[in-house]
Amino acid sequence: MFPKATLKNALYAATFLSMAPALSAETITIGIGHQSTVTNTVPGGIIIEKLELLEKYLPTDGDYADVEYEIVYRDYTSGPPITNQMIAGKLQFGVMGDYPLIVNGATFQDQGNDESLLIQITGYNLKGTGNGVVVPVDSDVYTLEDLAGKSVSAPFGSAAWGMFLAVMDREGLTDDIDLVNQSPPVGVNNIAVGRIDAHVDFTPWSEVMEFRGTGRKIYDGSEALIPTFHGTVVLKSFAEEYPEIVDAYTKATLEAQQWIADDPLNAAIKVSEWTGIEKEVLYLYFSDGGISTFESSIKPQWVESLKESHALLVRERDVPALDFDKWVDDSFIRASVAETGGDYEAMVSSVVDTAIANEGKPAEIWHPRDGISSYETLPDFFNGLATIRDTGFAPLASYVYDANSGLKLFGTSAFYATDSDGGYAAFLKRADAEAYATAEGGALTTYQDIIASIASQ
Repeated sequence: MFPKATLKNALYAATFLSMAPALSAETITIGIGHQSTVTNTVPGGIIIEKLELLEKYLPTDGDYADVEYEIVYRDYTSGPPITNQMIAGKLQFGVMGDYPLIVNGATFQDQGNDESLLIQITGYNLKGTGNGVVVPVDSDVYTLEDLAGKSVSAPFGSAAWGMFLAVMDREGLTDDIDLVNQSPPVGVNNIAVGRIDAHVDFTPWSEVMEFRGTGRKIYDGSEALIPTFHGTVVLKSFAEEYPEIVDAYTKATLEAQQWIADDPLNAAIKVSEWTGIEKEVLYLYFSDGGISTFESSIKPQWVESLKESHALLVRERDVPALDFDKWVDDSFIRASVAETGGDYEAMVSSVVDTAIANEGKPAEIWHPRDGISSYETLPDFFNGLATIRDTGFAPLASYVYDANSGLKLFGTSAFYATDSDGGYAAFLKRADAEAYATAEGGALTTYQDIIASIASQ
């Protein structure tokens, strides 16, 4: 028999050993700041959250065998609050647009306590569509020049704000307007009630206002030829301590992007349910030929665009210096693409230009019962709309392509022109439709007039 003291010590030892696994288990908090209502960011946030994709890839063996994960998603309407939360140590990942990404990287480098790394792109448009200038639907403003003496709002520090400043400076119009700072929800509401002459915003708010019938786009970001894209930054300290978790995040984003590509209609419906953004607007972004390309590589074009945007931010907002060689790190996404069977260099070299990629793509009608139908020509498209009208249905939405840029548009928002052979062409801008009509011996017309001209069967 053990002596009492020895027995007591043995019991303590046994108790300690039985508790050891619980005491040694580590809880790793993964905080992700994202913007569910900003279309280009959804593969890096809301889709990962709702489909639980990060959990699928998080490491569970080796050094992570006894780890418990606490995944925290924080949803914002813009990028700056995400940066603030990352600086405070409450978020490890942030998904935001190009201009906020720059501010994030520069701010961290300037403060010197930690750094952030740009590790992945979530969605892009080569020409800049997604950013746009919108006026109230009944406004008499049709061009940027018409904004002289007007009041224009924009979310300061955003990609749309930067695009607008660059374009107005290029056109010599900067001193002719009163530019005020308004968040997307405020600007969208002010357009609806006519409290502001124009609002400049990022994806997908221009199209939201178009779809709701409250606003009309007078300038699309593609006219500026300034790429727009969103991406993910991570705290450098977190990435160095937990590289496997960063790898899991990039893989989850890749799967989210593929989920959109595999079934854009279902993706539009589901993301609409999660975010409140109309599914018809989301389909305009998600669909084949749509506004956004959801692809992860960090292309040289993006880095050059970021450098140019950084120079503007230094001039206009006194943003600190940014060492791009230290900030841009594609090693994680490069490895994830390779591990999932992809070709990263092929992704880098492939850039979707809608003027080329969308040539000849069919117009579409979203029927409330029958889903999406495609039409090879605009006369077929309008005949399809008339048929739907005559059966007592109203389309949920219709989609056409700008004859000049290839930009996918809502059929109801486009300007139309006829040609001498009775054909039609669709345009984002009225001036382009007028020019086409003049050149082709046709006339300016409207969506409603074309359908009305087609006799009931």
